[in-house]
Amino acid sequence: MLDQFDIALDPMFPPVDRGRLISALSEVLPAGALVTKTEGMRVYESDGLAAYRGLPAVVALPRDTGEVRAVLRTCARLGVPVVARGAGTGLSGGALPSPGCVLLSLSRMSRILAIDPDARTARVQPGVRNLAISEAAAPYGLFYAPDPSSQLACSIGGNVAENAGGVHCLKYGLTVHNLQALEIMTLEGEGLTLGGEALDAPGFDLMALMTGSEGLLAVVTEVTVRLLPSPSHAQVMLAAFADVRQAGEAVAAIIAAGIIPAGLEMMDRLALTAAEEHTHAGYPTDAAAILLCELDGAEDDIAEELERVAAICEAAGAVQVRVARDESERQLFWAGRKGAFPAMGRLAPDYYCIDGTIPRRRLPDVLEAIGRLSEEHGLAVANVFHAGDGNLHPLILYDANEDGGIERAEALGGKILELCVAMGGTITGEHGVGREKINQMCAQFGSAEIETFFAIKAAFDPAGLLNPGKAIPTPARCVEHGAMHVHAGKAPFAHLDRF
Repeated sequence: MLDQFDIALDPMFPPVDRGRLISALSEVLPAGALVTKTEGMRVYESDGLAAYRGLPAVVALPRDTGEVRAVLRTCARLGVPVVARGAGTGLSGGALPSPGCVLLSLSRMSRILAIDPDARTARVQPGVRNLAISEAAAPYGLFYAPDPSSQLACSIGGNVAENAGGVHCLKYGLTVHNLQALEIMTLEGEGLTLGGEALDAPGFDLMALMTGSEGLLAVVTEVTVRLLPSPSHAQVMLAAFADVRQAGEAVAAIIAAGIIPAGLEMMDRLALTAAEEHTHAGYPTDAAAILLCELDGAEDDIAEELERVAAICEAAGAVQVRVARDESERQLFWAGRKGAFPAMGRLAPDYYCIDGTIPRRRLPDVLEAIGRLSEEHGLAVANVFHAGDGNLHPLILYDANEDGGIERAEALGGKILELCVAMGGTITGEHGVGREKINQMCAQFGSAEIETFFAIKAAFDPAGLLNPGKAIPTPARCVEHGAMHVHAGKAPFAHLDRF
């Protein structure tokens, strides 16, 4: 477990006099743009993964691009690490402060700069809330598709950093599929524009590279997102199963039939029972698992596809299939799903949310394997996930007040992630790697891939000052984790030790 007194970071930087750092930043930022007192910085000591905590040297709160540039140039000159932060809703420790760093909070850059209904785009600052974009676009009959469960609070800059998803990304794609352009700034304060008005451009796709880069390459200062026409109709079906394997098989069958729902979510009994007690969404608590399948588009097309989905679910063994009676019940069904995470507080004092992705056809096998791992580690696991794209979110229930509680939860989480890799999947679908999954990166990738990651990092950030110790493991960490074999007489990445 990491806390503010024990953050074992791979990179090491010479200590910088804190008084000198504060003085230098005070010269380039207006009054009120720095947080220097410990009690004020506590707000920024973790992201949504609160088990990992740390305090920065100082928190900077720029209001515009010019102030971001001034902070970055000051940090580059002094050799101080910079950790960019959005709303702090991430779940992988990606915004965890590094010792002695400047935490660069972009929350004050929260203006929607322009909405172009003809081009179907919105140009926004990085601190704009995800849901605020759709709210501003609604009068034009448009919406922004990616909708993480935290969309009420999460910022678009953070969404870009983690390549966020959501319940409707099966049909409409992740953040990377809904971007038109990015304005970014390097550590040296150089501004770059990636993307543009055209749908494609010659050269490397640097906008896709930047999306999901977790603040390791540059700081996002402006985002242009694509807007989509709001569907004329949407309907959601709830299918209940007496067996979790049957629910997993139904998911694979729906996709195999060529049906692409707007959303296809699955919850097991533990998760749906907690969600029902929390939200009163009308979920059948005697079911082993439920599927929520949303279809949108023309009314006649929806009606036809609902019949096909119902038939597939019944053939897979569904004991109950029902369609939301009206828009109010449709919203209630989704409220239960999006409220599943906070509902875990009814089951245990703490929970640890995992994020891994597997091939859809392996869903039944993986769910059964997670059940076995749960029994072996003596910790209950509630499963809530984006079933349509195989993005799992097992919620490991534990008590942080018990000796070794968090360590046991982390150990089980690591086993689940390694299970995902063994099944042909990956260790993250939308939460990023951050500090949480850095050991499992060693299981996912070999030495050649990791060296390439370091080379890309060095091209953008030669000094290694942007969000150090996140996302990319050092070879020494991989060897220690037992997931990388180093040949005798060969020291891979010796030239990359400074990272």
